[in-house]
Amino acid sequence: MEPWQYALLAVVGCIGGILNVLAGGGSLLMMPTLVLLGVEGPIANGTSRVAVVAQNLSAIAGFRNKGFSDFRLSLTLAACAVPGGVAGALAGVRLEGAWFNRVLAAIMIGVMVLMAAEKKNRTKAAADKSDSEAASPNGVPESGRTVAAHLLMVAIGFYGGFIQAGVGFLLMPVLHKVLGLDLVRTNMHKVFIVAGYMIPALIVYAVNDKVLWTLGLVLAVGTALGGWIGSHLAVRKGDPFIRIVLNVTLAALVVKLLWL
Repeated sequence: MEPWQYALLAVVGCIGGILNVLAGGGSLLMMPTLVLLGVEGPIANGTSRVAVVAQNLSAIAGFRNKGFSDFRLSLTLAACAVPGGVAGALAGVRLEGAWFNRVLAAIMIGVMVLMAAEKKNRTKAAADKSDSEAASPNGVPESGRTVAAHLLMVAIGFYGGFIQAGVGFLLMPVLHKVLGLDLVRTNMHKVFIVAGYMIPALIVYAVNDKVLWTLGLVLAVGTALGGWIGSHLAVRKGDPFIRIVLNVTLAALVVKLLWL
């Protein structure tokens, strides 16, 4: 690879890290970028996980630095996601060639639709944030919702282990709507859960020779920085300009993936 390609990966990793912490979709930039640089889809799927682990560990530290942590709830949610994450990774290493590109392109289209719907409901989401903060200032959910959320973590873990891209869009509704947590604590728990199931999932991909460590570490430098920045910007829930860039990029990458 040329030096500019490594620099591109680091920049994409930083943007992806910020997006992943604030809402989700960072892997939807990182994996296709690796594919466009000549990495086979299943290997890109495994390699990007090096960066995701670094990003989420950095974000956990960032949230803790800002005074936000609830390791007891984070640990139980992550523990439920781990079996699903391992099972998903075992399925992911068997998804080869053009099928991987088609699955990833379909997911990217779905995420763009979800983000379009999210934009329409942004005002309502801001109101919900205020309500949830008033309803649960300590981020303590009701017991019935807690059970439901833990069960849902198994399925979300499977998806994360399998393809990962866009998993934040699944985690946030569970944490914010089901558990009733405010958006800051939603993001705080989200990064811990992803780190929890991603480490064993990464091991599965590595054992099956689906990880290019040099490229993964270059991405990781960017995502670690992005994760730290994103954790400090979490209360803003993202930047509209970045969302526009993400949508344009996703549209171009969908066309490219389907053309391969």
